[in-house]
Amino acid sequence: MTPKKTVFSKETKFAELMTGDRRLLQLLPRFGIGLGFGDRSVSQVCRMNDVNTELFLMICEVYSDGNFKPGKNELQQIDMNALLSYLKASHLYYLDERFPHIEEHLQHIIEACGQKYGPMLSHFYEEYKQEVMRHIKFYEEEVVFPYIEALLRGQRTGSYKIDEFEHNHTNIQDTLDDMMNILLKYLPDHILPKERIEISYDIMELSDDLNRHSLIEEHILIPSVESIENALP
Repeated sequence: MTPKKTVFSKETKFAELMTGDRRLLQLLPRFGIGLGFGDRSVSQVCRMNDVNTELFLMICEVYSDGNFKPGKNELQQIDMNALLSYLKASHLYYLDERFPHIEEHLQHIIEACGQKYGPMLSHFYEEYKQEVMRHIKFYEEEVVFPYIEALLRGQRTGSYKIDEFEHNHTNIQDTLDDMMNILLKYLPDHILPKERIEISYDIMELSDDLNRHSLIEEHILIPSVESIENALP
């Protein structure tokens, strides 16, 4: 049976949107939306939670389909402050929840590896984590977001422009591949196999989420900020 296509509409039942692509459930805490939405529509749930419906649907659609790019007219309808709030909430989710969860379980594996693989696995994980943190914590939150907030106040600051942001999106896939190769291919099979499968799934899920986060920035944030830049004298 062909799966039913998810309809990204204000009138769509909120529950149908979530079950149409279960990955969208991860977005709810970032918007401050709780469970128990019953048979309410997307617009009703968003209104109850003081969430911009157009922005919510746009983020869901980009997150669900990496090839989707909203049109210029759609981008003009979004609330930039709401988008920045969402992106900051995503950063907190990665740094305060996902990485600590992975570290707790990965440490058991590192300790069981001994000196042959433990330090190497720890090194690749720390390199991966630090690269993510450098980008989202020290570049996005200390350079990009303050720049956008100044634009929203009608101020230009320095020579920075948003097209630099796209060039600074880091590619950490090689480090991730090295770490996954150790976990799945090179550790002896008797070293915590069940836990290795679980942590590998968690790491791949985090990587997928971060990639979708980047798509939201590339397909929504960057073109929206470019429009603001072009409108300012």
